[in-house]
Amino acid sequence: MHRSELTIDLGALRRNVRTLLRALGGAQLWAVVKADAYGHGAVDAGGAALGAGAHALCVATIEEALELRIEFPTARILCLGPLDSSRDIADARDANVELAVSGTELPEGVRVHLKVDTGMGRFGLTELVQPTRNVVGLMSHLATADTNAAFAHEQIERFTELVRPYRGELICHLANSAAALRIPEAHFDAARCGVALYGLSPFMDDPAVDALEPVLQWRSYLTQVKQLQPGASTGYGRRFVAERPTWIGLVPVGYADGFRRDLTGTEVRVGGEPRKVVGTVSMDSFAVELDRELPVATPVTIVGHGVLAETHARAAGTINYELVSRINADPRRTRRTVVDA
Repeated sequence: MHRSELTIDLGALRRNVRTLLRALGGAQLWAVVKADAYGHGAVDAGGAALGAGAHALCVATIEEALELRIEFPTARILCLGPLDSSRDIADARDANVELAVSGTELPEGVRVHLKVDTGMGRFGLTELVQPTRNVVGLMSHLATADTNAAFAHEQIERFTELVRPYRGELICHLANSAAALRIPEAHFDAARCGVALYGLSPFMDDPAVDALEPVLQWRSYLTQVKQLQPGASTGYGRRFVAERPTWIGLVPVGYADGFRRDLTGTEVRVGGEPRKVVGTVSMDSFAVELDRELPVATPVTIVGHGVLAETHARAAGTINYELVSRINADPRRTRRTVVDA
């Protein structure tokens, strides 16, 4: 029996694609499937996104691009990450993969998107170089579309001025998921959307606020149930000490599986009811406080069916992207199922 089960709903992903396309109002949607589609499976997610109307796939590395090229021989694929070697460029050329370039030396024989830094302070040209014949796009990246619309609009204005001479000639793209959903001025010709594809809120809201549906469900079960007497504790460091006779259930998932050590205090659903995670999360298990004795094998929903990755992320002081991308899908620990609901 597997310690946990991941279920990926491609039907929900396709509905999220259509939601984003409606928000974009005619701009293209480029689906970001880097990091194994944020833990959802790049091939499955990429195929569903393209089938629902996405125009291209975006990845972080050439290796990710080559894996997708095998599955999608004719898809437009853009590699967003920096290149490590001339071998990367040769592989991109052979596989017809487009490259985001942040330097002044432009590779030959491969289609290029020049990336300019309009305020992210990360990869990107400080000044736009003259595009050569193999440049097909101009791009930048927003730093605060989810948190500070005023600064995002400053970036939009800078990008608008930079690309003005090339509109209609080169494809211009700036928006991420947050801007696709709520900043129409950022849409330009295409938007590179990642987190919203997977039904995760770029604003750390309930995804339903933006008509998004979570794609991933993560479930486990109670592997042991015991009653702690007053003064007894569970887990390392005695962080939870029973004040009265208290039933606890042990779930065979821990930080080695991607359930972070700092998720103590969050809630999961045990038998459909919300229950608090107590004590220190271990490498291979965590404990939940119960209101009564429950049978071993009672199902536990870690993510899904009202248990939001956003809620867990707030408890851990992080973002939903990080939580889902770190779920361990190793088949020796986790069973992964793909459905189309």
